[in-house]
Amino acid sequence: MANAPRLKLERARPAPAPPRAGAMSGAGAGADRIVLLDPADLRAPALRAQWDRLVRDASEPNPFFEPFFLVPGLARWGAAARVRVKAFYRGERLCGLYPVVRAQRYFGYPVAHATGWLHANAFCGTPLVARGAEEAFWRALFAHFDRSASYALFLHVPTLPDNGPLARALEAVLARQGRARSVARRESRAMLASDLDPAAYLERAMRAKKRKELRRQHTRLAERGDLAFERLGCEERLAQWTDEFLALEAAGWKGEAGSALDSEADTRTFFAEALRGAAAAGRLERLALRLDGAPVAMLASFLSAPGAFSFKTAFDEGHARFSPGLLLQLENLALLETPGIAWADSCAAEGHSMIERLWREKRTLASHNIAIGSPLRRAAFGALMKWENRGGANRRRRPQ
Repeated sequence: MANAPRLKLERARPAPAPPRAGAMSGAGAGADRIVLLDPADLRAPALRAQWDRLVRDASEPNPFFEPFFLVPGLARWGAAARVRVKAFYRGERLCGLYPVVRAQRYFGYPVAHATGWLHANAFCGTPLVARGAEEAFWRALFAHFDRSASYALFLHVPTLPDNGPLARALEAVLARQGRARSVARRESRAMLASDLDPAAYLERAMRAKKRKELRRQHTRLAERGDLAFERLGCEERLAQWTDEFLALEAAGWKGEAGSALDSEADTRTFFAEALRGAAAAGRLERLALRLDGAPVAMLASFLSAPGAFSFKTAFDEGHARFSPGLLLQLENLALLETPGIAWADSCAAEGHSMIERLWREKRTLASHNIAIGSPLRRAAFGALMKWENRGGANRRRRPQ
């Protein structure tokens, strides 16, 4: 696999046999168990109420698996991908939720595996798991795949933040079970996390010369008309704002490349539905920098305490010399003083040229390949990972 990423195989001790029947997904109602849900099941009112409770009780936030985001995503792409949602129950309480697909190819090679599902506009793969149930969730999920691996050689868990409760629980369960794991990819992206106020943070993050240049750019842009900053939450002027964002993004390089949200009906509709749902759930914050009323930079973020997640941003490329996107991010430093928000994930690619000039912290996410099934299947997994270790190192591609 010369073009696959270089992976590091880890094994604590010889792998145990698959779990006994009591750990299977169909165990009794009082046991920890995995229940398989189709996308249509997620619309049931009773399940939705439990899901909302899980969001409130989650040990780590992930808006991309909250109802307002996951449901419209499944409606657009779930059927084609044959997504099944793994719901983790402890007794009658929903304590975990994780969308999964069966994939036939891995980095272009014909290797069947199961993988956490993320579409192109979802940027974090953290399962939603109730606080205190992290290790139990991983145990139940692995037991489920041990019994129902089918043709899958391993389980791929994409973009799991390092050092969080779920990552620590994963390490503990892997070590305790002696289950092999490889890290397929590790990335670090810009993060905002500080006890400083916005002014002090900016002073620390940027040299005086650059701060002076930004003030000059702001002044020059303001000379071209009435320059105003706007912060909106919930549903205020949401439909108009959504249309403006889609038009602004499509007018730039993404529109030319055909990758703008407005380029496809599915992504256009999904974006509008996700923003409406986030607003209704009290999760949405929108920023805009306007010149004579027209947007020159816009940003939509999800607030899922204790975190904030930058979802989509766009700027007017005709005003690029004034750095409108960076000027808007100066206003976004107000997140440092937002009640209930301790950190913000940029959701930007590692090395992003704009946001990393301002947000100086890093959030590291790892994608894991985990052995499942019988001892023979796990041995095959180990051999595959060792083969990959001898290949090339392209860590930036997602499994396909």
